[in-house]
Amino acid sequence: MRRNRIEFKLGLIILSAFAVVLVSLGIAIDRMFMNFYNTEMKTEVEELTTHFATMAETPHISTEQTMLEFADFSNVSMLFVDPQGKVLAHSGMHSLKDHSFIRQEDVKQLFAGKSVHLQHTGPKGERYFVSAKAVPGLNGAKAKSAIYVLSSTQHMDESIAAVRRLIFLSGAGAFLLALGITWILAHTLSKPLLQIQNATRRIAEGELETRLEIRQNDEVGSLALEINHLAEELQRYRDTRQEFFANISHELRTPITYLEGYAKVIMDRLYETEEERDKYLEIIHQEALRLQHLVNDLFELAKMEEGKISLSLEWIDLAEIVGNAVRKIELKAGDKGLLLDTSIGSGIPLIYGDGLRMEQVLINLLENAVRYTEAGQIHVRLYEKDKHACLVVEDTGIGIPDDEIAYIFDRFYRVEKSRSRQYGGTGLGLPIAKKLVELLGGQMLVSSKVGVGTSFEIRFPLKEQGETV
Repeated sequence: MRRNRIEFKLGLIILSAFAVVLVSLGIAIDRMFMNFYNTEMKTEVEELTTHFATMAETPHISTEQTMLEFADFSNVSMLFVDPQGKVLAHSGMHSLKDHSFIRQEDVKQLFAGKSVHLQHTGPKGERYFVSAKAVPGLNGAKAKSAIYVLSSTQHMDESIAAVRRLIFLSGAGAFLLALGITWILAHTLSKPLLQIQNATRRIAEGELETRLEIRQNDEVGSLALEINHLAEELQRYRDTRQEFFANISHELRTPITYLEGYAKVIMDRLYETEEERDKYLEIIHQEALRLQHLVNDLFELAKMEEGKISLSLEWIDLAEIVGNAVRKIELKAGDKGLLLDTSIGSGIPLIYGDGLRMEQVLINLLENAVRYTEAGQIHVRLYEKDKHACLVVEDTGIGIPDDEIAYIFDRFYRVEKSRSRQYGGTGLGLPIAKKLVELLGGQMLVSSKVGVGTSFEIRFPLKEQGETV
């Protein structure tokens, strides 16, 4: 029952709406027919009363007995009363003993020229429409009698009862039909919600490969699509985290193994010459620097994510920063036989930022370019375009596959995982560089083609000096 609770609630709501509509419609139809019959019967009785009163004053109608016989064929009861309310004549099925509807005040109104209309319930519960009118005397003489016409509502009540039975049967059939439609609607509407519930529970339990196959073009379909995207992001984050821990474990294990091994060699004096000892000490020093670099990268990224990194903002010259960074990388590029080409446009305005951080970003991009380029050249270009200062680092290296470009700025992500340890790196350099560029108000873009090379472009909007925001 818990699984179908949403289906039960939806069904109950829809069925309640159907029930309210059906009951309201039934009551409205019942009232409409009742008012129709009441109005028609009241009009008919009033017309009969007027007709009988007119016939009673016609000269060729000699006696009231003729009027009473006519009333017998009209399915109505008729009474003639005098000005004192005494019954002079009676005809019809109505009991002569029941005169409670003849009230003295009504009799006075009748002989004063007014009509009387009322509803009367007999001693056995039978209902009548009653209409009364004075019978004018001949040649304008004063009225000597008044006529009461009583019409039983039995046939009207039977007709209304038949209509009510028809309304009830129709309502019952409509309710059963609504019940079926409600079940179909509730099942249709709740099915994707139950699928979403099951999928989110499985995702929460760690089954991140779970996907929803809901293709509705509405809010439910959009929700399913977002849940699929969330599952994909969680799965990628989990895989990246696992890969990161594996990479970090490897990156830490290698220098620690070197440190432990060569430190033991020196402690146990297993070297033969002073030169050999110095060589081991140099290895220990290099591995210690490698560990320090890895730890610094981790702390740097953590501080940026927490918003605790400090920036020394000032007006800086990108051309000077490019020159400094290129000079620091020239030796590494020369060792691999790479040509380092620099092109700096004239009149590049100053930008407002942190010079040291900007140099750190550029050095990181240049080191990556040298690391992943075996032959060819590296271009560094600085120019102004569309009120932006554009800095481009382009290499002729191994390139980045199209399906991995979207992830290279993610934390701990490494391209060419099978060869990543050959080229070095921890997968933290590019995320740090991109984060720094964004903190400085810029934008970093990348384009690449496998086997051709990679191009990183940094754009900073140009501002007037004095405008710092």
